[in-house]
Amino acid sequence: MKSDDVKRFLDISIALTSERDREALLSSILDTAMDIADCDAGTLYLLEGNALRFCRMVTRSMGVRQGGHDAPITLPPVPMEEKYVSAWCAIHAETINVADVRTEPRFDFSGSIRYDNMTGYRTKSMLVVPMRNDRGELIGVTQLINAQNEAGETVPFPEDAVLLIEAVSSQAAISITNMKYSQEITLLLDSLVSALSTAIDERTPYNANHTRNMVKYGTAFLNWLDAGGHPWAFSEEKRRAFLMAVWLHDVGKLVVPLEVMDKGSRLGPRLNEVKERLRTIGLLGRIDKLEGRKSGDEYAFLISDLAAAEALIEKANRAGFLPDETLAEIEELAARTYTDESGAVLPWITGAERDALSVRKGTLTPAERGIMESHVVVTRKILRDVYFPKTYQNVPRWAAAHHELLNGRGYPDHLTAEDIPDEVRLLTILDVFDALTARDRPYKPAMPVEKALSILHSMVSEGAIDGKILELFEKSKAWEAEN
Repeated sequence: MKSDDVKRFLDISIALTSERDREALLSSILDTAMDIADCDAGTLYLLEGNALRFCRMVTRSMGVRQGGHDAPITLPPVPMEEKYVSAWCAIHAETINVADVRTEPRFDFSGSIRYDNMTGYRTKSMLVVPMRNDRGELIGVTQLINAQNEAGETVPFPEDAVLLIEAVSSQAAISITNMKYSQEITLLLDSLVSALSTAIDERTPYNANHTRNMVKYGTAFLNWLDAGGHPWAFSEEKRRAFLMAVWLHDVGKLVVPLEVMDKGSRLGPRLNEVKERLRTIGLLGRIDKLEGRKSGDEYAFLISDLAAAEALIEKANRAGFLPDETLAEIEELAARTYTDESGAVLPWITGAERDALSVRKGTLTPAERGIMESHVVVTRKILRDVYFPKTYQNVPRWAAAHHELLNGRGYPDHLTAEDIPDEVRLLTILDVFDALTARDRPYKPAMPVEKALSILHSMVSEGAIDGKILELFEKSKAWEAEN
């Protein structure tokens, strides 16, 4: 091999190993081999099952280029039978150099001859080289046709070019294998992340679609940015990292107790206990009436009070928001007492029940909200112990910061605008939007999109979320994307 050929091979090897697009890589492999061999035509086969599939076909003198997404090849694959030169090459892992296919008796070239008869082309010399990777696994076959001399005449492939073509074919096989491994690892990572996210959401029926919805909205939004050529459009790597952060943003909920996760009302399961206590108070009042310790009017007043108390509790238990008047009524109710059979004076509702019923918005008490909010801290702890390759190195930081707000009122670190990257700002908008519009939350009805967007705009006014990103999200109508 000449020094110029060595340099050429090294340049080609670098080009092949740096190519990251599979379709471009396959085209580059055949074009590179044809350039080195100075030939007019070529076919690239890839092994699939027990046959060689046509992957690329090029005939430069006729302007023919087939293969890939734009011009798929519909020819049937070549079966692994030794009568076919490409199959023989693959089976025996040997290079075949044919000076003229019409005088070569070992193989069936009827397909090439039929092609020539239909097109007027003349297939003559042929070089067929196996593509094996560094593990000796057959990946495919490179078939080169009609080597050209300086005068443009068809000549046999020179033996000094065979070694270089074999080296290029081997390097190409390694590149294809590495790309396949990379894709398989990516698919494995994606499937594990998706399965983990499913496990999180499936812990409770009230959260089953949250992450999937966010991924759907995020994907649609990023597609919209790409389609419009927006300056903020994500690169493929950044897109993958962002969507992975979406998939993993709630991983910390794996350790949140279900009684907090599933709390659909302020009292939760304690409601039955409160109602039973009110019934007991009514029965004690009836006994007092029967034994003469309470008049009929006093008993009737008690029953009326108990009915009003139960109605208040029912209303406060599930209301989306409690006004000051309702909170005041709950305080008054908490001051009511009764005397049980042992003579002990007890409250109609306990202090814990009063605190739960006094939650102005939502269903969680401050203590329970602290438990729920701890999921972002746990998310950070879990993801901190996971090895993320360079492409995904920001995933833990983005995922764990999705409850941070630009005005510093978020959690867990109370970050402010200068510390919150755009990716987290978008993630926060997706999270809030789905929380507002979700149809599977037990503590509130689904909110219309228009109202949800209005609330998001009010958060912009408060300095909590990014107005420019919200404006883009609103224009994208990502929520209208099909599943």
